[in-house]
Amino acid sequence: MVIWLTGISGAGKTALSQALVRLYRPQVPEIVQLDGDEIREVFQHNLGFNESDRFKQIQRIQRLALMLDRQGMLVVVSALYCHPVLLTWNRQSFSSYFEVYLDAPLDLVTTRDAKGIYAEARRRELPQVVGIDIPWHAPTGAHLHIDAKTAGTPEQIALEVGRHVPRLATALDELPMVAEVG
Repeated sequence: MVIWLTGISGAGKTALSQALVRLYRPQVPEIVQLDGDEIREVFQHNLGFNESDRFKQIQRIQRLALMLDRQGMLVVVSALYCHPVLLTWNRQSFSSYFEVYLDAPLDLVTTRDAKGIYAEARRRELPQVVGIDIPWHAPTGAHLHIDAKTAGTPEQIALEVGRHVPRLATALDELPMVAEVG
């Protein structure tokens, strides 16, 4: 199974994927995380950030997720770029698929801007930023649509995701943190 987290930079994808793995790994040891930034690092940043390279980056993540899915792993992917063609491939290719859209408006992510990309883009020092000069293709068929403005902590969102994913839902009762976070 693949849980695909998408949203623009700063929406909270990585924090949510980390929370999912942290909360569920004791009961779901086959859960693994694939993060877009980490995959870029693994492949020595050999792709740029233009739209064509972003497409290739997601295809790379898809193939890794498919390999892990075929081995029975529960794969949590956090990936920024989401073209409709890529999301269609996901629905057709994985054994089971659950898509989460972290919907964060630019005004919210520019205040978070942990990586400084929006500030650099505003100063025209950084081109090829999704949502600024590369189109953001918001997913239209996500299984779960999270409003990042009102979503709560990554742990609270992870519990919400868990309620919708059967393999995680069976583990909810066993989670020691449910009373503390929920």
